[in-house]
Amino acid sequence: MTLRAAHTAAADREAIRAGEHTGPTSGLAPGFAQANLVILPADEALDFLRFCVRNPKPCPLLDVTDTGSPHPSGIAADADLRTDLPRYRVFRDGHLVDEPTDVVGHWRTDLVSFLLGCSFTFEWALAAAGLPIAHQVQGVNVPMYVTNRRCTPAGRFDGPLVVSMRPFPSDAVPLAVEISARFPAMHGAPVHIGDPAEIGISDLATPDFGDAVRVGADEVPVFWACGVTPQAVAIEARPSLAIFHAPGHMFVTDRRHDTFDSPGAS
Repeated sequence: MTLRAAHTAAADREAIRAGEHTGPTSGLAPGFAQANLVILPADEALDFLRFCVRNPKPCPLLDVTDTGSPHPSGIAADADLRTDLPRYRVFRDGHLVDEPTDVVGHWRTDLVSFLLGCSFTFEWALAAAGLPIAHQVQGVNVPMYVTNRRCTPAGRFDGPLVVSMRPFPSDAVPLAVEISARFPAMHGAPVHIGDPAEIGISDLATPDFGDAVRVGADEVPVFWACGVTPQAVAIEARPSLAIFHAPGHMFVTDRRHDTFDSPGAS
């Protein structure tokens, strides 16, 4: 269902909590940054924190909750991470067991939540510069792919880099790179441009997460590190419980987009 127009991030979260929006969040809550979600037991949290520090491109850390608290006080104090995302994915011992619209029934008092930067945040700047976003134009979720690049491990957390892809005309690619580089807390500049086979992607038409988009004959695929990376890593790490956002179904924060815009960053 399409979300009604709202003036604040809190209003959008309330509507999501009420089940009025259960789809992807690209383009939702104009002006407000979005975030990836990772929830783990406390005994796994320190290693995952190390993983984020060692892999800042796919896992740019925005906030970490207190143990047992579902409230991300640093970026949206009144939010509830158990209910305020459109859809979740729940893994036990590396196996997907549920894809609910809330995780109240899975919540435990030993859980720690991590909020990671999301490339949906710099999409507004790309669009403002006249660069159309293919998945928004085509009305689908952003395509995401597991690559042949490995992350830097931390404890049991080790696995492949996941990327999101947006195609642009070749003459627009330098501008897309320049704009996204201004947002290091939201994955920053692309990690690869051009031939997908060079990073282990055999077919752009079959993404591992999200939906395929049409790539025009004059367009070049551009790949950014993606916050779905922890989900691919969790399949290999096999923690007893891991809860994530469903790919493309992000958490809407109270932070404005432009607070993450850092001209001169690379």
